[in-house]
Parts: sequence; C-alpha cells; structure tokens
Amino acid sequence: MDPENLLHKVSKHTPSILGSKNFVKFAILLPLIEKNNETHVLFEVRSHKMRRQPGEICFPGGRIDLQDPDAKAAALRETREELGIPEQDLLHVHPLDYLVSPFGMIVYPYAGYVNQPYSAVDPNPDEVGDVFTVPLSYLMETEPEIHHVGFEARPKENFPFELIEGGKDYNWQTRQFEEYFYKYEDKVIWGLTARILSHFIDMVSSEN
Repeated sequence: MDPENLLHKVSKHTPSILGSKNFVKFAILLPLIEKNNETHVLFEVRSHKMRRQPGEICFPGGRIDLQDPDAKAAALRETREELGIPEQDLLHVHPLDYLVSPFGMIVYPYAGYVNQPYSAVDPNPDEVGDVFTVPLSYLMETEPEIHHVGFEARPKENFPFELIEGGKDYNWQTRQFEEYFYKYEDKVIWGLTARILSHFIDMVSSEN
C-alpha cells in the first residue's frame, strides 16, 4: 500500500483520547452564587432515591445525551433539571480541565455564576435530597486532605503469560490514585467533586 495515501488518511484525523469512544461522558457545573453578600459555591446532596451514589455530595450534572449539542449544553441542561435554574440565569460559564477517570468515564466540568438569589434555587426532589453552600473564601483558605488509593493489576486466569517477557513474573506497575477531601461543618466533600473543586480553587487562586 502507498504510504502517502495511508498517511493522508491520518492527516484527516482529529486527535482525542485513545479509546474514548467507549468511555461514558458526563458534564457538570461548579456553580457560584451570592449569599449573605459573599460568593459561595453551591453543592447538591444526591437524593436517596438515586441508584448511583445516593446521599453523596456533588455538583449538578450528568451524562451527556445524544441530543445535547456539546458538553456545556449538557451541564446547563442538568443544572436546570436538578436545581430549577433557567439557562439564562447561568452566566459566565467557562470550561475547566476535563477529567479522565480510571473507571472508563470522562467528566467535562464547567464553572459559572448563578444570577439568582439562593432562596430561588428549586431542587428536584427525585434527584436532589438537599442543597447547601460553602463560602468561596473558606475553600480558598482551606487545604484539602489528600489520601491515596492503590490500584493493582490482576490478570485473568486465561491471560497468555507465555506471550510476554517475564511470564507470570512480569513486573506489573501499581498505581496510586489521589482522593481529595474538604470538610465544612457537618459536610464532607470528596471524590471527583473535591478533585474538580481543588482544580477550580487552584485556578482562581493563581496570580496569573
């Protein structure tokens, strides 16, 4: 085959994360809101009716649907559905770094401003058990606790060890995954929510 023709096909390719077509894609919004004349971060507590992670603290968001034009539209739609905040009242919405989870998931986070009073937030009880806020100043002054979770490779019984150098004695690399924790009053914010929150705090705290 002609190398030039082969590489012409490659030239038309838009690079992405290898294997990402098989990943589940989510979009979330980190909402800022004014409360008591101060900027706060708005959080949800997932309803105990939810099958996935009931009772955990999170940001509004969910899976990107086929009808969503893009990840930002999905984040805005989910915020409207979960918190009753119309899209026209979500201002200055900008992307943060996306996050690739080791569990086959890509999360596209955004940050934006809720142009409504906190009292106007109207949670959907089927998805949201409670809402609360944390002063942004507190989060900027508070370092998260970071703990580590180890991941270990465990090949299946039918793995073809005879095809790799070292066989069953192959030195599989282990991996440490960082878990972030923020504590505020009786609330514990952790997991992907805390990791995205930490990234946002780093961005807005930067002198650049």
